[in-house]
Amino acid sequence: MHAARVCELINESAKQRGTGIASRTPEYVEKKMLDGKAVIATDVDAHRAVGFSYIETWGHGRFVANSGLIVDPDYRHMGLAYKIKKKVFNLSRKKFPKSRIFGITTGLAVMKINSSLGYVPVTFSELTDDEEFWSGCRGCRNFDILQRNSYRMCLCIGMLYDPRRHQSLRQHLVDFVRRHNLRAQKLRFRWWMRNRRLKQKKFLGR
Repeated sequence: MHAARVCELINESAKQRGTGIASRTPEYVEKKMLDGKAVIATDVDAHRAVGFSYIETWGHGRFVANSGLIVDPDYRHMGLAYKIKKKVFNLSRKKFPKSRIFGITTGLAVMKINSSLGYVPVTFSELTDDEEFWSGCRGCRNFDILQRNSYRMCLCIGMLYDPRRHQSLRQHLVDFVRRHNLRAQKLRFRWWMRNRRLKQKKFLGR
């Protein structure tokens, strides 16, 4: 039931945007759910799916894609897209901690969410070269543009999260804080010694 509704949302969104969203079958979506590689938001009272995103692995697990982010039009502007995206991102990090996470999108809102999670814009050459991934774009209305450009560019923007890059940045931040905390401690000690000497001079002066 939910898988069919998700596919409807994907197709409706593609028509509204006038840009590419790769279509998926209910069987494909259902398998992602059963494999624990999807995040689905539901309205319990209405008994229907209102948001969705899923995980795919490429290049023998070196790359992970968070794809198919969709939110029911009646449930937009509530922060639901961010919650789904963050949930599927964290799920990806948990299941594939060493993999680079990427996505391609034409949506400005998705780009903003990705940026807040640490993604950076990249060229398609930095993404997976797995032919199966790009063949998944066949359901997109802009697939001919991708083909004409030898799979190097399209209307979509490529975005990438590299855990190695973020690990080095985090370590740099930790080292920076440690250095400055040590410097602050030295300054406090010097200040304490200076005050102590002044007090001693004042006492001896009496």
